[in-house]
Amino acid sequence: MTASSNIDDNILVVSDQAVAKLKALIEDEGNDELKLRVFVTGGGCSGFQYGFTFDEFAAEDDAVVEKDGVEVLVDSLSYSYLVGSRIDFVENLEGARFVVDNPNADTTCGCGSSFSM
Repeated sequence: MTASSNIDDNILVVSDQAVAKLKALIEDEGNDELKLRVFVTGGGCSGFQYGFTFDEFAAEDDAVVEKDGVEVLVDSLSYSYLVGSRIDFVENLEGARFVVDNPNADTTCGCGSSFSM
């Protein structure tokens, strides 16, 4: 499922704050090839949890969302869990982190890093 998409295709919306933070992190690493990989794994207090990592390469079955020169990758297994979600970067009393606002989630935990469907 290779998909080169933009913000309007409803795969995944990436906020301006997330793009700004990603650009800063990529610049700090000194590697313009880095892309943010967003994925879902089993675990967490609600059943599934979100994960974030940097990757230099998109896999053949990744969905690719590009915004303002930054690419976000979603693997084919995580895709159905994340369609329509919004990736944001927040800084608050709990710390600074990427978060997922997922309209598909039935419940989320208090910290927002795990969910159930």
